[in-house]
Amino acid sequence: MSDQYAPKPEHKFTFGLWTVGNPGRDPFGPPTRPHLSPVEIVQLLGEVGAYGVNFHDNDLVPIDATPAQHDQIVKDFKKALADTGLKVPMATTNLFSDPAFKDGAFTSNDPRVRAYALSKTMKAMDLGVELGAKVYVFWGGREGVETDAAKDALEAGKRFRDALNFLTHYARDQKYDLKFALEAKPNEPRHDIYLPTTGSFLGFIETLDHPEMVGVNPEVAHEHMSGLNFMHAVAQAWDAGKLFHIDLNDQAFGRYDQDLRFGSHSIKSNFFLVKFLEDVGYPGMRHFDSHAYRTEDVEGVKDFARGSMRSYLIYKEKAKRWNEDKEIQALVKEVADVPTDGLPAIDGYSKKTADALKGFAFDRIALGARGLQYEKLDQLTIEVLLGVR
Repeated sequence: MSDQYAPKPEHKFTFGLWTVGNPGRDPFGPPTRPHLSPVEIVQLLGEVGAYGVNFHDNDLVPIDATPAQHDQIVKDFKKALADTGLKVPMATTNLFSDPAFKDGAFTSNDPRVRAYALSKTMKAMDLGVELGAKVYVFWGGREGVETDAAKDALEAGKRFRDALNFLTHYARDQKYDLKFALEAKPNEPRHDIYLPTTGSFLGFIETLDHPEMVGVNPEVAHEHMSGLNFMHAVAQAWDAGKLFHIDLNDQAFGRYDQDLRFGSHSIKSNFFLVKFLEDVGYPGMRHFDSHAYRTEDVEGVKDFARGSMRSYLIYKEKAKRWNEDKEIQALVKEVADVPTDGLPAIDGYSKKTADALKGFAFDRIALGARGLQYEKLDQLTIEVLLGVR
């Protein structure tokens, strides 16, 4: 592989324990490759050149571990991090696997489950901070319903809000340097998951006690499942100052959650996503929340991890080429730089500007007749991606 696409620490590429540690199990079959311990996963990621590793609490420490087992696992994990130089930028809590959360965690109808979810999350936050995490992600995989007869949607929203308020207050009380990032998904494993899109969460965040602490963690697959444009969701989050983290993978539109290797399917969509992140100077982690095909052995998992990072860097190089292509940039400039024909300057509202606009004689026929050359611009984009310019 060309050194041009070799990962470096400044690229901030991270993977979850659950991603490279996925053993190839699916709903129709058992694992196809051996289980890797957290230490083995850290060593694998160090070998392929990743910057960091992220985890759910029970990815690292089994839910039924004794205190002594917990301490030994964490000690061994810290040593592996020190040996490889990997960082832990993000942590999260598994509030979806255990049967206790079958009707949700923060939105469960059972107050005992809601209290247990808070307790479990606080302990997981403690562990995440101990290992260096600065971002804490919340994915409400069971926060939803199969039938609306089961829950009051308004009450469920209030419960979710109360839980996040409680946890932001806990983080402040502990003086943790943490930001929360909320991850949306429309469905799976629940029939309907509450707050199903990034835009839904951006509205919800403003109702919290400490909205300044809370942003979003958009994921490619979760927006593509709904047939939405992921880059647009990312742009909205960036514009709101709420892009605290991002999950990169790939996904065919309208399918089940596939978690494909980043850059492997939706090529044009991925190009514009990477171009956006690089153009605006997104400073956070590039986290790959995906897994290798079920066909792969451990060496194939390494190929998957290397390919994820390599693809991002290829898209980054293509974005640079697109930005520097003289013909493309001339077309972009031509679209925006048009004669205004005496149009009143619009710099915010004033009564004078409003009256001038209402009285201006627009030539709507000419406006509709102008060709914009988007076909040519898109074709040139495709040619950049296909490597012929």
